Amino acid sequence: MILDLSPEADEFGRQALRAFESAGGDELLQQAEAKPAAREALVGAVLQDLGAWDLEPRADSDSLEAAAALCRSAGYWALPYPVAERLSRPTTGEAAGLLVVADTNPSAPVVGVRLPWTAVTLSGQSRTVVGTSAARPGFVAELELSSTSAEAPDDVALGLVLPCWTLLGMLDRALALTIEHVRLRQQFGQPLSKFQSVQFQLTDAEVERGGLEILAKHALWSAGPSSGTSAAEALDDALALRMAAIEAAEVVFRVCHQLHGAVGFCDETTLSWLSRYSQPLRRLPFGLSATRDLLTARIDGRGLTGLYAG
Repeated sequence: MILDLSPEADEFGRQALRAFESAGGDELLQQAEAKPAAREALVGAVLQDLGAWDLEPRADSDSLEAAAALCRSAGYWALPYPVAERLSRPTTGEAAGLLVVADTNPSAPVVGVRLPWTAVTLSGQSRTVVGTSAARPGFVAELELSSTSAEAPDDVALGLVLPCWTLLGMLDRALALTIEHVRLRQQFGQPLSKFQSVQFQLTDAEVERGGLEILAKHALWSAGPSSGTSAAEALDDALALRMAAIEAAEVVFRVCHQLHGAVGFCDETTLSWLSRYSQPLRRLPFGLSATRDLLTARIDGRGLTGLYAG
């Protein structure tokens, strides 16, 4: 098991970062919030030029790593588009993307993106999205699902893992913005970055972010086509990753908001936009408590399968 992405995947991620910046960077999200129906027009061509939809993460390990790098870059710029959901698309059927949803009140951030979607629950029940209603903040819409369902247990793990890579990219950016802020902000005649309390807080946040990165790489491998992991084990790893991602996001955004002060909650700062649009990733299809309960119920007393499993 190699937990580092390939050099080609890393380079693809860097190219995506530059492409998103050239396309408008932070302004893309602001424009999309003003006109949600323009989400496809704002970023669709950029993703098409990058060859995003040529990737086949369910069939090819190289494509899987490139997909993860792309999701991370999309998160870094809080790209107003469901990249991870589209890359998680099933290999069969006509769906353009996959949405992992809760059993009750299924919702997903798909407002303004009119594509054929498939929704799947944690139990592997797959249904077609036939409509949306009741749009909420963060481009979230309630989903209307078909009455008929099919079994698709193999689809769930990747549908949980790739959005965590998007959230990881958001944490990368939040920390980068905060480090820049404390280096520039002066207090008592010296930069905030010189104070030990600030350094300790940033260290705590970086430990959470770094730990999440390692878990994200492991869960990506586990959900991949060449891992040899069963669908049930891959789903356990995906849930463990989701739980860690939500916990890390809470720590990182708390530290970043504290160190930015009140300005961190104003729309004049990028951190405010990142924090707000990380909420759908942290709350859907289920939040921290529900994720913890689901994982506990699945692994019970046996624990996760890993390198040292008995």
